[in-house]
Amino acid sequence: MSREYDKLVRDDVPDLLRRDGKRVATHTADDAEYVERLNAKLDEEIAEYREDGTLEELADVLEVVYALAAAEGATRSELEELRAEKADRNGRFIDRIVVESVAEE
Repeated sequence: MSREYDKLVRDDVPDLLRRDGKRVATHTADDAEYVERLNAKLDEEIAEYREDGTLEELADVLEVVYALAAAEGATRSELEELRAEKADRNGRFIDRIVVESVAEE
């Protein structure tokens, strides 16, 4: 019995499946396909986090974010630097502020 998946997986997953006696068909995505599949994976991981709410699922989201940054040519450090700059400029989400409306003066 064969089961179709057609999705991006972590690097070690094919070998782990083979160790369990499975036959695994894979291909390596080109740059465009890779980014497209990372975006789909991000949607998948966010949905799983929203459903489960676990730190493990949140870590999966972060792993995909790091991979997307790398695909854009940025390191984790560069991504963190951009995050910190934006946080310094606009604040964080610590105070739980919800804007209800904005009017012209």
